Amino acid sequence: MSAKGNLFGSTIVALQPDDPPPQTLSLAAGLALAEAVDAAVPGQAGMLKWPNDVLLGGDKLAGILLERSGERVAVGFGVNLAAGPLLDDRRVADLGGAISPKAFAPLLAASFARQVARWRSRDLGLLVEAWLARAHPPGTRLMVHVTRDETIAGCFAGLDPDGGLRLTLDDGSERRVHAADVDLA
Repeated sequence: MSAKGNLFGSTIVALQPDDPPPQTLSLAAGLALAEAVDAAVPGQAGMLKWPNDVLLGGDKLAGILLERSGERVAVGFGVNLAAGPLLDDRRVADLGGAISPKAFAPLLAASFARQVARWRSRDLGLLVEAWLARAHPPGTRLMVHVTRDETIAGCFAGLDPDGGLRLTLDDGSERRVHAADVDLA
């Protein structure tokens, strides 16, 4: 259950034969959501956290969920516009009702359309670069929950061209992760 005044919305992206790898759509969705937050509350830039969160002041403001079925990807957005939930395992942020869902939705839709067009241009290097410019900096300590039973710690070393996380482990080796839950340590 969410607080009244928050935004939960989704859209469908129909995949085309010449589209980039579908998992890289998450980069476009993250950029779109961060841009919409910037437009809604200038001066409070959202920071991206791999794979699918927008942070404000280090706390989770918003999340994205992508689910593929055949040649379609459902992209869901949840944004704490009014109030964040009380959670025991993480700190959350909200925009305190500075913008209504009705006013925020068109900002997000326009930004997502721009980012999907960028994604479809197939220049994933520019998309990754833009995502990294909005993310926690390289060297940020991360706890990566790869499975229920496997957690690894290391430092953020960037992204692969396919959107995967590069993590430098404490022994200096590098590990690539394509699906996980990540906490900033």
